[in-house]
This record gives sequence, structure tokens and C-alpha cells, in this order.
Amino acid sequence: MLTRVADRFSRGIQRYLPDAFVIAVLMTIIVIAVAIFFNPSEPVQVVAAWGDGFWTYLAFTMQMVLLLLTGMVLASVPFIKKGLSAIAQFANTPTKAYLVTFLVAAAAYYINWGLAVVVGAIIAREIGKRNKRAHFPLLIAAAYAPTVLYTAGFSSSIGLTIATEGHFLEETMGVIPTSATIFHPSTIIIFLVLAISIPLFIILMAPKRDISSYEPPSESNQMTFDVPKKESLTPAQKLEYTPVLGMLIGAIGVVYTVGVFLSGRDLDLNLINLFFLSMGLFFHRSLGQFAQAFKQSVGSISPIVLQFPFYAGIIAVLGGSGLGDAIINGMTSVATAETFNVFTYWAAGFINILAPSGGGQWALQGPLQIPAAIELGVDPAMTAMAVGWGDAWTNLIQPFWALPILSVVGLHIRHIMGYCILLSVWVGIITSVLIYFLY
Repeated sequence: MLTRVADRFSRGIQRYLPDAFVIAVLMTIIVIAVAIFFNPSEPVQVVAAWGDGFWTYLAFTMQMVLLLLTGMVLASVPFIKKGLSAIAQFANTPTKAYLVTFLVAAAAYYINWGLAVVVGAIIAREIGKRNKRAHFPLLIAAAYAPTVLYTAGFSSSIGLTIATEGHFLEETMGVIPTSATIFHPSTIIIFLVLAISIPLFIILMAPKRDISSYEPPSESNQMTFDVPKKESLTPAQKLEYTPVLGMLIGAIGVVYTVGVFLSGRDLDLNLINLFFLSMGLFFHRSLGQFAQAFKQSVGSISPIVLQFPFYAGIIAVLGGSGLGDAIINGMTSVATAETFNVFTYWAAGFINILAPSGGGQWALQGPLQIPAAIELGVDPAMTAMAVGWGDAWTNLIQPFWALPILSVVGLHIRHIMGYCILLSVWVGIITSVLIYFLY
């Protein structure tokens, strides 16, 4: 039954879903229009808030871009690609194909969601090459679905932000160590339940006929490295392709990041970015090969660079017009201490559709949710994680973060969105129940 529902739903989505950039522009227009409706005497101020906010998150945008790029470059290291190809050989049935794709991508998302973008794309592509009975759009959905788990991993934007000294809510909630957020037993339980149930749901959606098998994308989407022959290298090229420089500077970066982490510093975005940048330099060995990998990865994240300012503008309108406050307060005003985090989760999921940025969303929701949580006697660390889970939940139906993986494999968002929407229904139900009992 679920197979038939998924198939019909997916076909309908492919017919009517526009491009992700079109969605971003439509959302911008709708939010501005609604904000002006609620503030009819301040249309100029609403538009000014959008224009001013368009560039507000440039620093955060750069952090996100580097997080994706360093993860993607590290995933393109030859021995990692060979390892993923070896794993793909075990996925010799459609069920194994979806299961292996999800589990490998989930492990990568737990480590770093930038790394997971290419790991998921590579494992799905390698399995698709070997298993023509697997429905490739569903394989890619399986590779993207673990995005709902990232908030409990090492690159959790909210968990890392509130663990960083000097964060903007430090005076209200203090610095919250990761042991109280992403490594808290309740968070781990939610993570495990989702990690077990989601692949089972995916398997139940798998089509039995009209299979769309893998078709190789254009060569421009392939990670290939053109290394000149050693005997033809000029003195300048020898500096570019000698393994000494890349491994040396990479080792320095790894030693620094590991050293400061072991000395007691919590993980934050800057530390993770430097660590993955250094690991990529070390394992690619030569600066020339690393630069090639970096250059090829940039094309995959160009839609994010294009669209992020639009979503930053939406966040600014939501904050400046009071519309965001109205949405959040409206959903949490009816909450009790027992249900507060569930309502927080739902509010975060809704806001994330309009503004798909964990950090930007936290800047909007945090100042409202945390004081309310403290007043009700709710642990602010758990409220922060509820915001994170809500942000991750509707990533499934917000096409923004799926763009890099789709670019790598040559698919369009409409090919996978039908499956992702159905998955989001399941994730929303199960996570709401778990948050209610655990947070």
C-alpha cells in the first residue's frame, strides 16, 4: 500500500514542484506580503528589513559554505571513494541498496553534514551502477533522509553555537556543553529510533515496477583529478604536486584542532571547518590535487550561495516585522511545561520551511524560546535541541540543503521530493512523541 501511495505522490510532485530558486523567491514575496498585511502602516520598513537582512548572515554563510566544501573535498579523497565503492558491492538487492545507502549516509551526517553530501552521493551512485533493480531517485532520497539526524551529530549548528563562549544568548542560558545537548542520553535515543525506523519506511516505499535505474551524469559532475606526469613537471608544478606541502600544512592543522579540543575547547563551526580542511589537505597530499577537488566541489554548492541571501532576507523580515514572533508565540502560548518542547519543535519545523538555516533560525527563535522555557522551568538545553530537531525535520521538505547532492548525481529536486515529504510525516510523528516523553 505504501508503495502505491509513494509512487502516485512522487509522480504528482514531479509534475507540479518548481525549481528550488523559484521556491525561494516565491517564499520571499509571500513573507513580505504577509508582513505588510500585518503592518499596513510600515510597508517601507518591511522592505527595508528585507534589504538590510539580505547580507546579515554573510559570515555564517561563509561558515556553512566552508563546512560543505571541506566535507565534500575530504569525501573525494581517492581511498575514501574506493572504500565506498567496496561497501557498495554488498548492496546486491534493492532492499540492501536502500539500507546501505541510508546507513552510510547517516554515519557521515553524524560526523559532518558537509562530508555527508558527497559520501551520500558517491555511495548512492556506486550502488546504482551495480544494482539496476534499485530505484535511483529513492536511493538519493535515502542518501538525503539522514539530514534529519544531523542536529545530534558533530556538526549540529545549534548545539555547537551554544557551546561556544560569547554566543548571543550566553547571558540568558550560559554556555551549554555538548554533553548536555548532542551527547545527552535523550538526544541519543531519538537519534537511534530515527536511524532504525527511517530506512524501514524507505524500504516500504520502494517501487516494484517502473524502476528508474542510475544514468551517469555529465563528466562535469564527476570528481576527477588531472595530475601531470612527473617527468613533465616544471619547477613550479613540482611545488604544486609535491606531497610534502599538502601533508605538512594539513598535519599542522590537524595537530592544532585536536590539541585545542583535547585541552577542553568544545566543538564549534570554526574548529570543525579547520579540522576537515586540514584532513583534506593531508589526504589529498598535493596542493594541486586539493585545489582541483575544491574547485570541482564549488559548483555543487553554487545554488546555496545564490539562495542563502534570500533566506537571510526572509529571516530579517520575520524578525523585524514581528511576524516570526507571532508565529512562535502563537504556537507556544498554549503550551505547558510538559508540552513546551513539542510546540517548540513544531514551531521550528514551520520556521525552517521559510528560513532553512539552523544558525539563522536559532537567532530568531532562541531569544523567544529560551526565556519562556526558563520561566516554565524547562531545561533550556533541551529546548535548544527541540529547535534543532525541528530545523532538521523539515529539511526533508525544504529543498535548499538537497541541492548539493542533487547536483553531484544529476537529478532535480522534484525527483526525490515526493518520497521526502512522506518521510517527513513519519519523522514528525515519531519525533514529537519522543520529545514529549524524553525532553
